[in-house]
Amino acid sequence: MLRRHILAAGTALPFAASAQVFTRPLRLIIPVGVAGVTDIVGRVLADGMQPLLGQPVVPENVVGAGSTVGAAAFHRAPNDGTVIYIGTNNHPVMKAVYPNFPLDPVTDFTPLALVGRQPFVLAVHPEVPATDLPSLLAWLRARGEQANFGSANPGATNHLAGELLKQLSGTRFTIVPYRSAANAVQDLVAGRMNLTIDSPTIMMPLIRDGRLRPIAVSSAEASALVPGVPPIASALPGYDLTAWQVLFSRPGAPAEPQRAVQAACVAALADAAVRDRLLQANVETWPDPSAESARRHVAAEVARWAPIVAGIAPG
Repeated sequence: MLRRHILAAGTALPFAASAQVFTRPLRLIIPVGVAGVTDIVGRVLADGMQPLLGQPVVPENVVGAGSTVGAAAFHRAPNDGTVIYIGTNNHPVMKAVYPNFPLDPVTDFTPLALVGRQPFVLAVHPEVPATDLPSLLAWLRARGEQANFGSANPGATNHLAGELLKQLSGTRFTIVPYRSAANAVQDLVAGRMNLTIDSPTIMMPLIRDGRLRPIAVSSAEASALVPGVPPIASALPGYDLTAWQVLFSRPGAPAEPQRAVQAACVAALADAAVRDRLLQANVETWPDPSAESARRHVAAEVARWAPIVAGIAPG
């Protein structure tokens, strides 16, 4: 059904021919933990690409140190086009957070497509006496470093979100690193953390159950993915963070497999069934997912975020 839908849409790649490009399964390295938003997006994408490429696309979580463990594993794999990688917001800051990491986020990775995006949600434990961003900022200024913000490891998306909040608000809360965003949210629900900014995929069920209180969304404008919640920027001008995923291959990979994977990715993202599965996870697709748009996006994210996080010691 997926292949018929895409062929009917007139995609440029002859997928019957592309199935002959690969003679064994592909690996999709996901550098973050299971059940996080990038893991979910990667698995939905793998399912969508598989019938177009004629081989299984096997997700593989390789976790640790702000995606650097997964990125290093990606570069150790054979560079024959059968191993691909899905990066997220921590990709542009790997070198800034870990100066000794030998890979460059721009020159050592070849963007194939923009995959998904979503705003994050700023939420607090219900015992925090704040119902909107001005009252939360007042509470944070009064508490100072006694206030705790749960984050995944340095360079992760919610870590960047917390650093940007500190920078623009002038508050001094303590960012506590965890191995994964899920661990940080678990401690927030338990009351061991005061606040975090994380994916609505993780946060919205807890908000609906009353276990967390939403304060604002991280995108510059309100989002239909998080209805009724204002943007942080409405009280803190200039705040804008959207979580995203980009599919990468490596420089020097054979051209034909790269073209086949890129075309299959873009075609899968155009399929209604794939888009619906992403929306169920509170993830939107991009208007222009092309390789050139992905390249420009990654370069812009490096220029924006690397100076913000430079010099932060790994947790």
